[in-house]
Amino acid sequence: MDPERLKKISDSVFIDPDFEQDLESIGLGNIDDIFSFDQGLNLAKQNISKHRTRLQIELKDKQTIIFLKRYNRPPILTQLKNWLSSHKKISSGFLDFEPAEKLSNLGINTPKTVLLAQQWGKIFEKRSAIATQHIPNAQSLEKKLPSFFTGQNNNKQKENFIKDLAEFVKKFHNTGYRHRDLYFAHIFYNQSENIFHLIDLARAFKPVIFKKRFTVKDLAQLYYSAPAAFFTRADRLRFYKIYSDKNKLTHKDKAIIRKIKIKIRKMSKHDKKHHRIAPYAKQ
Repeated sequence: MDPERLKKISDSVFIDPDFEQDLESIGLGNIDDIFSFDQGLNLAKQNISKHRTRLQIELKDKQTIIFLKRYNRPPILTQLKNWLSSHKKISSGFLDFEPAEKLSNLGINTPKTVLLAQQWGKIFEKRSAIATQHIPNAQSLEKKLPSFFTGQNNNKQKENFIKDLAEFVKKFHNTGYRHRDLYFAHIFYNQSENIFHLIDLARAFKPVIFKKRFTVKDLAQLYYSAPAAFFTRADRLRFYKIYSDKNKLTHKDKAIIRKIKIKIRKMSKHDKKHHRIAPYAKQ
């Protein structure tokens, strides 16, 4: 997919025209500068691969924040897996960009890409990068649930929230995409406008086969990351009924729910090995 709305400023770099001056002024105008850039807040995680770096950068003139992801010489096996799931040769940066752009066009809110860069060797990717604008007035559901979750007489508001979340996930899945990392950390929510956003879409794809398997995986990740202190079994069942458009569960629905629970148990076993408690089990 050609980044049509982005301006090509070199063979390697594409920039949103509205951000061109700001990005070039801080030294993000060419691919060498992008990979030598060391300003901003380092968002490195313990489990992040060595070929990946993440920076949070403040654009003062724009009064906004962008997040820069860089991929330097990704492992060949990783690249081959990316090509297989995408059904084409694609860089790591573009792999993050494409689903976000396509989903945005289909009505799913995603972060706005302001910069793309890639450089190829004879066959494999040397390096690539993507920068996205922060989502205004929103936080991940992992960090902050809507305020009414901790208030009194909030049952109706909570029910409406679960309904809206289920419909959002259903709308996302109806596009044919599956996230493969659909935890609360990757769903952002703007409470004042009641708007959901999806982030971290580098693994999102349209499965040709095993579609149900990846549907179960997404739903299991949602169930897993919903904290037990705020989401009851009835809440989770309500979510599934709205998601599946069912007032009464069929044998097929019950089979899907069993698969979700089996997946969750496997995830929980992994947590226990690392002395962690799964969010859905925390009280």
